[in-house]
Amino acid sequence: QVQLVESGGGLVQAGGSLRLSCAASGRTFSTYGLGWFRQAPGKEREFVTAITRGGSTYYADSVKGRFTISRDNAKNTVYLQMNSLKPEDTAVYYCAAPKTGDYALRVREWEYTFWGQGTQVTVSS
Repeated sequence: QVQLVESGGGLVQAGGSLRLSCAASGRTFSTYGLGWFRQAPGKEREFVTAITRGGSTYYADSVKGRFTISRDNAKNTVYLQMNSLKPEDTAVYYCAAPKTGDYALRVREWEYTFWGQGTQVTVSS
């Protein structure tokens, strides 16, 4: 089992920045990769970015160059640094962890088993 708790969301003006955190517990943090997803009102949840156990990263085209995912294994935390925010980034952001601990890079929602409760990010124009 993995428990995930996101924090750091809020209201920010377009062009601003936010850093989301996701604190994990329940399994050795360094043994698995994690992902960030988001869900805007009236839309399906979509992939944002992922980081592997080894630190490899992958980004959705919509956030490439603006968002950065990182992990601190000593703090059992994954971060999402979001810069140059746009109104279309407004969504509830979720972090997720897979059932299996390996080096795979996962970008699909169904590949993740454990989810946090989400944190709201609102970008005003």
